[in-house]
Amino acid sequence: MTDRTVTADVVVVGCGPGGAVLAYLLARSGVDVALVERAATFEREFRGFGWNPGVVRLFDEMGILDDVLDLAHEQVTEGSFSLYGEEVTVLDFDTLDTDYPYALMMEQPALLEYLVERAGAYDNFAFYPATTVTDLRTDESGAVRGVRANDREAGEGVAFDARVVVGADGRYSTVRESAGIDAGLFESPFDLVWFKLPRGAVDAHAQGRIDREGLLVYFGLGGGDLQVGYPVRPDNWTAIREAGFDAFRDRVAAIDPRVGDAVDTHLDGFRDTSLLDVAPGVADQWTADGLLLLGDAAHTASPIGAQGNPLAVEDAVVAHDHLVSALASGSGTVPGDRLREFETRRRPTVERVVALQRRAGRAIGFWLDYGEYAPPWLVRASVVTFGQRLPRFGPIRRSVESFALGDRSVSVARSRFVD
Repeated sequence: MTDRTVTADVVVVGCGPGGAVLAYLLARSGVDVALVERAATFEREFRGFGWNPGVVRLFDEMGILDDVLDLAHEQVTEGSFSLYGEEVTVLDFDTLDTDYPYALMMEQPALLEYLVERAGAYDNFAFYPATTVTDLRTDESGAVRGVRANDREAGEGVAFDARVVVGADGRYSTVRESAGIDAGLFESPFDLVWFKLPRGAVDAHAQGRIDREGLLVYFGLGGGDLQVGYPVRPDNWTAIREAGFDAFRDRVAAIDPRVGDAVDTHLDGFRDTSLLDVAPGVADQWTADGLLLLGDAAHTASPIGAQGNPLAVEDAVVAHDHLVSALASGSGTVPGDRLREFETRRRPTVERVVALQRRAGRAIGFWLDYGEYAPPWLVRASVVTFGQRLPRFGPIRRSVESFALGDRSVSVARSRFVD
């Protein structure tokens, strides 16, 4: 049942990094845009915390970097791992070809709230929180012309009419599913158990720890917490849970006793952990008449290399330029062949990044099975050699820069701004 109708040039579904950045850029470019988000507040759990130097550059091009740096964050200037108790630097950001030799570790709520506030300065922007999209609206030809949604605060059904619907609603995208598009997921060789520890519970300077008993990764979040990830084989988690939380703590403690002690002190059982489905994927279709998918709705990223946020922000920057041009070139629903220009531009970069993630994922899976048999001296020597060869060896450098710097051809179309 529809109680009211909202009309906009573009309806963006999902206020994650991609959706929020795109809505802000479109609003600043004079486009009538509605941003629809199912959550009622920004204080919800997000899984992506990394913002690589490529995203930092794009924030600067948007003119918002100084404000972003005023939000709670940590700057990472090198990548290092603790190998059997010895810290080894894998990547020094100063060796990369960038004016922004650092990454940001930052939780999303404050950033998203800031972007919505900035977009709200424009009369052509409207934000609809606590509004759950349930389906696409199509015409007799099958072209998308809007979405159906429920405004939970008002208790009303809402119909959104739009010339373009942008699905930016994540890995489990309602927009993608309603369009009948498969997520194109690949099988993942591991799942990731996440849990948070209070800042100070563990003094973690490195981004991870490798030991005979397994692997842990650490992410400082700038707001006081430390996020810890524990990779497990997908078929092992049930057995781990059945063995009990004390046995899980012992597994973690065998890799890093400090984390094991903190788990014992600060976590209240498995309820304080989350098992993440980290399978990457690339949908075989991102656009149709009146429809565009971006971010995890179009290509689900695994956590490897912290690529989810950077890919989504790059998508938003490219989509902004294409959408402003397409909207100005005609009236009515934007045809799929115009929107497909976005997909043609972005797909090669995304497929390259996902391929690198899958390769690294297979290496992690191999380590989970056989790492206990590797001599520590050999592992240290291999990692040190990797770090030493990175600045000089082209294939390694290009792979690392794909993660660290993103697609350097992507740039904010500031000429589209009306202010």
